[in-house]
Amino acid sequence: VVTGHDENGKAVVIFDGDAANVKNPTSGIESTLFWVNEATPADNSGSQDTGNMDVAIAPGPGGAIFRVVEFGPEGEGEVSEDELDYLSKAGGAEQPEGARHPGMHKTSTIDYAIVMSGEIDMLMDDTEVHVKAGDGIVQRGTVHAWANRGTEPCKIAFILIDAVPVP
Repeated sequence: VVTGHDENGKAVVIFDGDAANVKNPTSGIESTLFWVNEATPADNSGSQDTGNMDVAIAPGPGGAIFRVVEFGPEGEGEVSEDELDYLSKAGGAEQPEGARHPGMHKTSTIDYAIVMSGEIDMLMDDTEVHVKAGDGIVQRGTVHAWANRGTEPCKIAFILIDAVPVP
């Protein structure tokens, strides 16, 4: 559901339905884009569906992205190195040299994440943390990867906001 304003400034529902922008960048990952702001502060006028556009992993300068990603179990089927490292090939994410997982990446963003269902391990340079449904994560431009070592999919809601790069 996306709200907005009519020509008289009255609050109205602009969109109500399933998100149209669903992508499967790998055989084990499904990403649903809900909304994109291209600048901060956000422009709340207009009625364009900004969730129905092609965007990079990270937002552009001053922007924000709201998406939900479902991570399938890593043990299901054969997942190639090319599929696992798609983040490094998509705009706005960089993969560090010598990463311990092919999905390791870093963006110049602050990410607010809520695990909606399932469980997953968040890998960082030398550590990892296990998170599950109901857990919240604030990812502050750090190198990380997601490893679903369980048997059920894990769904996470992400809000990425452009940030000052960390050296």
